[in-house]
Amino acid sequence: MQTASQLEIDEARKAAIEVLIHNSHGSFHGLPRTAGWGYPEPYTRDLMFSILGIGVSENQQLIEKMRVVLETLAKNQTEHGHIPSLVHDSEDRGASDTTPLFLLGVGIFRKITNDKLFLQKAIAKALRWMEYQSPSDRYLVAQQPTSDWRDEQWVTGYGLFVNVLTYSSLRLHNQNKRADSLKHDMESFTITNGILHKHVHEGLVVRRKPYFAFWSYKIFSSERFDLLGNSLAIISGLASHTRAKEMIIWIENECKNLKNNGSLAMNLPPNFFPFIKPSDPDWHTRYAKYNNPGEYHNGGIWPFICGLYIAALVAAKRYILAEKKMIELTKMVKLSHNSSLKYGFNEWIKAQNGMPMGQDWQTWSAALYLYAAKCVEERRVLFFSDEIYSNQ
Repeated sequence: MQTASQLEIDEARKAAIEVLIHNSHGSFHGLPRTAGWGYPEPYTRDLMFSILGIGVSENQQLIEKMRVVLETLAKNQTEHGHIPSLVHDSEDRGASDTTPLFLLGVGIFRKITNDKLFLQKAIAKALRWMEYQSPSDRYLVAQQPTSDWRDEQWVTGYGLFVNVLTYSSLRLHNQNKRADSLKHDMESFTITNGILHKHVHEGLVVRRKPYFAFWSYKIFSSERFDLLGNSLAIISGLASHTRAKEMIIWIENECKNLKNNGSLAMNLPPNFFPFIKPSDPDWHTRYAKYNNPGEYHNGGIWPFICGLYIAALVAAKRYILAEKKMIELTKMVKLSHNSSLKYGFNEWIKAQNGMPMGQDWQTWSAALYLYAAKCVEERRVLFFSDEIYSNQ
């Protein structure tokens, strides 16, 4: 990477640490806040993802704050093993992704601290909870609409994101037999002919396309592209090297098409495409207020997801492309609502015009920037797939 670009990345890394330190003490029991001025609450999913960046920061103040977060989540875990959506509130329940994210977060934290038995009792309960999330009593876990991080978008049944999280967490906790079985079920084809035969299990593989389906359940499915779920599939080793490389070529080509037709203004991919439009059968009336095409979950560009996409490029050994995208992400994290900020680390960007639309100084935007930069620097994916990929 050119010296000037590396200097800009190093400067942005320092700014990301500043954001995380600023956000590390919030309004609720001193737990970290989710954004610098908005979102004072400690959202579980945001903070669990942030462990990736905090882990590579080697900042002991931030690492110890994550210990407190994880211990607080364990104290607020339900009797049956479910993890709440807010770290401090045991009654804020119902999310499909918080429990596998807790498993992921503790697994990564154990690697950071070398404390192999950290929160062992809570982990056992969380693993048991996840076993009971399969309607077929097999391995794919199901969810209710708007119950994962896409709280303004419908994912019905077997969602890619939650299942990849579950697979990744099983690997981290050496539940390899169950992880292998989950992978096997995910690699079945989605059912698109409207007929479900006895003993045929639906999966998440899309025919004639290199990526995994957005969601699938019985004879219903969505083949729209989920960047977060598919990036995690590459990072975790769920996607083979061949599939990963083909998927990245497909993503980059589709983004060129989006740019050519005026749907994408940036050189980083939207979180979801093709966008759902009002004329589409999967459009919901509420989307007109919160989830218009190219916005929020319906195709907004999220810096934290772009950070994971860059890590996926590293996992697939697309090092030069990863460096180029790192430079683009460095430009993006400067965007802000507050003009006095040199670095906004904004929540999400509108796809069509590149304007920041979310909260500034978003915790996971800063943390995943650090994680992406470290992966690019070392040319390896840290924590939960570096060992997997070294053997492929």
